Amino acid sequence: MSGPRYPGPEDRTMEIRGLGNGADGPSIVVAGGGSAGHIEPALAVADAIRRLVPSATVTALGTEKGLDTQLIPARGYKLELIPPVPLPRKPSGDLLKLPGRVRGAVSRVREVLDQVHADVVVGFGGFVSLPAYLGARGRVPVVVHEANARAGLANKVGARFAAAVGVAVEGTGLAHEQVVGMPLRRSITGLDRAALRGEARRHFGLPPGGPVLLVFGGSQGARTLNTAVADALPALVHAGVAVLHAHGRSGTPAPPMPGYRPLPYIDRMDLAYAAADVVLGRSGMTTVAELTAVGLPAVYVPLPHGNGEQALNCGPVVEAGGGRLVPDDELTGDRALSELMPLLTDPSRALDMGRRARAAGHGDADERMARIVLDVIGR
Repeated sequence: MSGPRYPGPEDRTMEIRGLGNGADGPSIVVAGGGSAGHIEPALAVADAIRRLVPSATVTALGTEKGLDTQLIPARGYKLELIPPVPLPRKPSGDLLKLPGRVRGAVSRVREVLDQVHADVVVGFGGFVSLPAYLGARGRVPVVVHEANARAGLANKVGARFAAAVGVAVEGTGLAHEQVVGMPLRRSITGLDRAALRGEARRHFGLPPGGPVLLVFGGSQGARTLNTAVADALPALVHAGVAVLHAHGRSGTPAPPMPGYRPLPYIDRMDLAYAAADVVLGRSGMTTVAELTAVGLPAVYVPLPHGNGEQALNCGPVVEAGGGRLVPDDELTGDRALSELMPLLTDPSRALDMGRRARAAGHGDADERMARIVLDVIGR
């Protein structure tokens, strides 16, 4: 089934002139505050909008909690704070306070929309998006992006009256969804791994030659991954495999060995991807999207908690032959070796899986989502 045609740059140049209520260009409000998983795709789309329409103004909604005040201003975007509206996952006393909190946040959102002469609100889920959707309803059009295979509460609400809904993977349950992928930073989607390989390995103190395994499980690490790596490490080192291991700030690295580089956190993931040949990691949507964008083969170990969305996130990539899936309770040192060694010792096999991973991804999701937003304004 073919999707909608997304105009090329030459089409957009003709269409964007005169868009928006502002004197200089369209005014877009993005709502993706709270966690990096919501903020990063919002900023990736904001970057794409400004590339397509340099006169556009982008304002971000956020709260004092979370990473909003750290990440958003650092990327050059104006941040407008609204009262936080945490969404209770279970019935509790907080549920009784929710209507009052929502009213206060919605009122503040409307102030911002009037102040910036907003033409559209683009939400990416989380507790910032719910008041943004409600504040925009009946005033300016709403566009929703859902990053996970199963939609969250805020996006379920927003999608009911949204002008357009973009999703990272098919089957979220949101009406009128369009699969666009997960919007990512251009530093990832434009990454030339081969050109940066030498620099990347020097940066992490890795050998210039031979295979490198990258292991990471999020900012807090992953006990299952850390334990499996510790058990498999002697055999990996014996086979000439170097290991770059982000064990998490609260995680435990394996004992020191030649070729083993443990770090609590990797802040240059672009260089980590350039240094690596194969990845062992979780399957959050951002991780899956980045690995497919850069064409890295991976053994995915979905987080066993939540609603099972991590297994769904990597499902299309695994089905396309771009990765392997191992349930968390089945990952041991021996299982890790049986899955990883065929890739680490056969470069042609790893390259083929990497090509399949790239083909299953959506490296242009940021621009595709930006075009949807601009199309909504142009209507």
